[in-house]
Amino acid sequence: MKFLLALAFRNLTRYTKRTVITASAIAFGLGLFIVLDSFLKGAEMESEINLIDYETASAKVMHPAYLGERDNLPLKYVIEEPEKIIDTLDGNSIAATPRVVFKAELFVREDPYPESGSVYVKGIALDPSRDDEVFRLRETVKKGRYLEEDENGVLIGEWMASDLGARVGYPLTLRVRTRYGAYETMDMEIVGLINSPNPQINKSTVFLPLSTADYFLDMDGAVTELALSPGLTFDRSRDPDKMAGQIERILHTNGYDLQVHSWKKLAPDYVAMAAMKSTGSRIILFLVFVIAAVGITNTMLMAVFERIRELGMMRAMGMTDRQIRLSFLLEAGGIGLIGALGGLIFGALVNWPLVEWGWDFTPMLKQMDIGYRISGVFRSMWNIPTMFRAFFAGIVIAMLVALFPIRRALKMQITDCLRDE
Repeated sequence: MKFLLALAFRNLTRYTKRTVITASAIAFGLGLFIVLDSFLKGAEMESEINLIDYETASAKVMHPAYLGERDNLPLKYVIEEPEKIIDTLDGNSIAATPRVVFKAELFVREDPYPESGSVYVKGIALDPSRDDEVFRLRETVKKGRYLEEDENGVLIGEWMASDLGARVGYPLTLRVRTRYGAYETMDMEIVGLINSPNPQINKSTVFLPLSTADYFLDMDGAVTELALSPGLTFDRSRDPDKMAGQIERILHTNGYDLQVHSWKKLAPDYVAMAAMKSTGSRIILFLVFVIAAVGITNTMLMAVFERIRELGMMRAMGMTDRQIRLSFLLEAGGIGLIGALGGLIFGALVNWPLVEWGWDFTPMLKQMDIGYRISGVFRSMWNIPTMFRAFFAGIVIAMLVALFPIRRALKMQITDCLRDE
């Protein structure tokens, strides 16, 4: 084995240019895979955090018929007497906050302000005293102040305010339909502007006190959802649906015919995005395999067929096909090792500034929705297991694709090898 290792190393150094070119191709492919995987993993994790902290919570309690029509934001499927349910949940170490979600058309009144406009928005009525137990909206207020009970005040995103030409103190009107279908107008004032890490909050959401919405929407104390943040006693493993099922059983045990949906069920677009990311990573890995296969196969074909006489001499001197095959595999593995190590270094160097500072997509995200719940800077994260898997994959792939030219060369007769020019 020591002789075979020395022979493989000698062949690597004897054909330096060929070794460097092939190893560079592998390094580029693996480095690209590491960077893209880390970037997408970072976006996925940050998006998940922003989704839960500002939009879906860990789970939500809803009327059994609500989820099927959730896109229409109906007010006819409600939770009656939410305080009793909140008490039950509190008794099981589950933080809960009531919300009413509804459609509205928002008008910034023209007089006495020169700039005005209207836009359809999602209205969210929240309890200012409880909402902080589940969501992190309060800390996103950048101008003005947070909501107070029983006021005719609203919070809107800075992006929306910029589009409407509005600022703190501007009057606006929300035109809504009540729980019973009647049209109602709500004259409000902007008390604060928010800049959330979640772009959905910045673009098209208006927040107001629950008590104010209850009056204007004729909710009579009912709400459309209870957002939850389960305590440590619940299973916070990789299956959020299992956790939601545990909470739903508690409600059923206490006589409440309600459903509990996990954040994954409430954000199917995000789940689809994560699945697409996984598929994209596999495609990239396949492309790396193709790059490695073409490069290594070409290199080994040249290495083998340029040394036909040498191969025949080794066989004539008594080396077995197994030993010759192993020497060429070690040579291919050496190329794979150099390429994989280079790819690891290249990927780490490119990924480091993306982890530290990220990539600012704010101008693009203001104009379009790409699915991720990130409003500005995308940051990578170190995905160490994937980096090591890519490293070892580079070596293994290099050795596997070298089998074909080696096998082909070993089929030649010894005399034919020795006569080769």
